[in-house]
Amino acid sequence: MSSLVFDIETIGEDFDKMDKNTKEALTYWIERESMSETEYKKNIDKVKERLGLSPFTGRIVSIAVLNPDTKKGAVYFQSPRKRLKKFSKNNIDFVPLEEKTILKNFWKVAEKYDEFVTYNGQSFDVPYIIIRSAANKVKPTKNIMSNRYYRSQDPKAKHVDLMDQLTFYGAVMSRPKLHMACRAFGIKSPKQEGVAGDDVAKLFTRGYYRQIAEYNVRDVVATAELYKIWRDYFRFGF
Repeated sequence: MSSLVFDIETIGEDFDKMDKNTKEALTYWIERESMSETEYKKNIDKVKERLGLSPFTGRIVSIAVLNPDTKKGAVYFQSPRKRLKKFSKNNIDFVPLEEKTILKNFWKVAEKYDEFVTYNGQSFDVPYIIIRSAANKVKPTKNIMSNRYYRSQDPKAKHVDLMDQLTFYGAVMSRPKLHMACRAFGIKSPKQEGVAGDDVAKLFTRGYYRQIAEYNVRDVVATAELYKIWRDYFRFGF
């Protein structure tokens, strides 16, 4: 069975450029729940910071894919203000593209695999990819969302969400982030080089597109290592 590990990085829209109705829909609760002007401003800032978490107010700036067995992969990433050229590093192709083409490339790669591996992908990455694909008029090639709580009826599209698997679908009370899961199993965390998911929007604004792509690659490398742990020690008839 061929497996593909993937992960995305996202950013939010510019809140200040949104229309009045959209701003009101996002912030209507703040005035009612804020006890002071300081708290009001903090809540507004929180809304702005979280725009990238929703595919309805954000967009994908990078998708990294990796075959955990061959250790070959690619990262498709946005680079709007720099004319970066395609290059390769450690068996990973770095390919600068705009969002629509990033999604087209992802689905083209996905077509070749029958098992998909993520960390929290069923809750975040996959819905985000599907919704942004529709927004860009890009048609998916596989139903990679089909088997969250049951065995997939499509043998060509099994999805292993390692957050679900390692916590036994919520039987373990805590749902650890990737860093904590890596720490538990002695795997190098993608955050060890000083970049985290919360930094992506700022890096993008400053034009540090390659740094985002490299962080995205570290995410899939760590996820691939976790997948091997799960495959060797946890997998029971999946």
